[in-house]
Amino acid sequence: MQLKIPAVTPDTFDTSGFIPRANSLAGSVYEAIFAQLMTLKIPPGTRITVDNLVRELNVSQTPIREALGRLEGEGLVVKTHLIGFSAAPQITRRRFDELYQLRLLLEPDSAARAAIAMDDVKLSAVRAAAGLMGRREGGDERLRYSTFARQDAMFHDKILEIAGNELIRETLNHQHTHFHIFRLMFHSRVTEEALDEHEALLAALEAGDGPAAERAMRVHLEHSRDRLLPAFDQG
Repeated sequence: MQLKIPAVTPDTFDTSGFIPRANSLAGSVYEAIFAQLMTLKIPPGTRITVDNLVRELNVSQTPIREALGRLEGEGLVVKTHLIGFSAAPQITRRRFDELYQLRLLLEPDSAARAAIAMDDVKLSAVRAAAGLMGRREGGDERLRYSTFARQDAMFHDKILEIAGNELIRETLNHQHTHFHIFRLMFHSRVTEEALDEHEALLAALEAGDGPAAERAMRVHLEHSRDRLLPAFDQG
């Protein structure tokens, strides 16, 4: 039985069911497919059939193809000539290690620089991106997980923006790191522990304490890495 998605805003979506026909139809279709990818309802490497999504979401092919094209640009979907769309394969252990080595080289220093550059306006923007306001709320766990995957990316990007080095920011954004690592496992621990670490990092940023922000970011990244490592032992 298919369920209707009650909302059409970019930040609220379900992982299955009819999409309401509204001005934000294309965005809602994108969010629905994004959620399925992030929570492993569509497993890595699985073929994505447009006709199946047409039936599942009760929309035409146009918004689905538009959404899949956008997801391809984010590295979550692969389009193969004469075959069609499929979910991107899972990142390898080597790639995972390389991503965290890169992040540990760049993000702690960026957090320190952001703390020094912090003011009330910037702090408000970082706090809004941290995802703390919606924590531990009830509802669909898959919805919360996929929502937080995006919020985590926004939170780290906002810190990089405030730090002021656009080359570092562009380099990390190009890797689509957050989307790939969150696909490694669907578990509430990934979000709840990360939110605790976001709170500690926010406290250091609010205090304008560069060394504390650097330490908090390093701890956050190391814990994130350790939380997700068991995904490579599965199967």
